[in-house]
Amino acid sequence: MGMSDLYGPSDRNEGIATIHAALDAGITLLDTGDFYGMGTNELLVRDALANRDRSKVVVSVKFGALRDPEGGFLGYDGRPNAVKNFLTYSLRRLGTDYIDIYRLSRVDPNVPIEETVGAIAELIARGYVRHVGLSEAGAETIRRAQATHPVCDLQIEYSLFSRGIEQAILPTTRELGIGITAYGVLARGLLSGTWTGAQTGPRDIRANHPRFTGDNLARNLALVEALRSIASEKGATVAQLAIAWVVSRGEDIVPLIGSRRRPQLAEALGALDVRLSSDDVARIERAVPPRAAAGDRYPTPLMKHLDSERGSTI
Repeated sequence: MGMSDLYGPSDRNEGIATIHAALDAGITLLDTGDFYGMGTNELLVRDALANRDRSKVVVSVKFGALRDPEGGFLGYDGRPNAVKNFLTYSLRRLGTDYIDIYRLSRVDPNVPIEETVGAIAELIARGYVRHVGLSEAGAETIRRAQATHPVCDLQIEYSLFSRGIEQAILPTTRELGIGITAYGVLARGLLSGTWTGAQTGPRDIRANHPRFTGDNLARNLALVEALRSIASEKGATVAQLAIAWVVSRGEDIVPLIGSRRRPQLAEALGALDVRLSSDDVARIERAVPPRAAAGDRYPTPLMKHLDSERGSTI
């Protein structure tokens, strides 16, 4: 997303070069959304995959978010006909015959999840999609979706600052054999170890996120500093430690890394060399215990769209 939208100025050529570097390093999963830059991110992914072996790349696409000309969010549409329409445009923009994982970006409260997943299942039967995915769905919704068609994975925020899935969602996905694709593993940059508090601009959504504003920011950056000494002892950066923690949570959890530039990617890949013992994990979780992060993970209007937050307390 950050290569095209919502995180301030971006460099399209550097984005493509970063994707190429990721593919060359053995990364196989590319995640996008049809509303990232109103389609421009899919076009970027298309160009990045030109002359590459499509069969060796897993392309995940989120759909359903409705936006206005100023970039604002208007809600979500999970109606079956809308699903098929969104997919048609994504296939054209991506320049591909199929999408590996297709998922509604947020559960549409006005459409039963069975209808949305059923529409994706129809597209699977016709060869346009390979797998059903979910995004920010709660435990009950996950069960209903799985009963309609096997679900490949749930994409959801999971980091040292966002551990709500541990209460009910993660036990549910593990019971059902559904993977977790974890986004926000660096808490949108807070856990990068380099955030100074003066980096947001008019095109950066973080300027309006509760964790980046007022006293919340100071409290959250203090938590980051508590991690810095642990990271130093491990010969790692704070970002690498935060990524390694997510990796350590289970083989069914795959972190999504939002690197926009090649140096960020190289740092993120270095997290794979960070080995955490049970004592290391315990120290990390004492430094940043559940519910320690100050502020909600989204502004209030966007929190209302998170089916995953119903009943969550950590």
